[in-house]
Amino acid sequence: MDLKLNWIVKDFDALTNIELYQLLRLRSEIFVVEQGCNYLDPDNKDFKCKHLLGYKDGDLLAYSRIVPPGVSYEFPAIGRIVVSAKGRGIGLGIELLHFSIARVEAEYGIVNIRIGAQLYLKKFYESFGFEKTSDIYLEDKIEHIEMTRYSKDER
Repeated sequence: MDLKLNWIVKDFDALTNIELYQLLRLRSEIFVVEQGCNYLDPDNKDFKCKHLLGYKDGDLLAYSRIVPPGVSYEFPAIGRIVVSAKGRGIGLGIELLHFSIARVEAEYGIVNIRIGAQLYLKKFYESFGFEKTSDIYLEDKIEHIEMTRYSKDER
């Protein structure tokens, strides 16, 4: 895949103060302000995660975190998947998911991957091989589902 962003992957302890500020600001811009959710984003999982930061011209435009198995789910997970409003419509979400899946596989091999997805993005995640694996549930008044991308061994 031809990458549009410059990617940085770091453990929590390796993040600079600026990188941490940027990723928390991006998550707050989208998940709290844009989506109107009043919730505490820092959930004490960040300490255990790999953080994937996608930059262009010094701006953080895409982010996700790789959550180890046993922290959120029995499988590794991709969480806090977000693309900046100014980075939408140019394929950065696709790049972010491809890069995130590749990082999970680099860390854990070809394994099942779980996400907690906003329901309206179901088709998007299905295009990456994720399947709906839960009933709809409300999280911060937004419909969500769990989705799993099964390894070939699970088929």
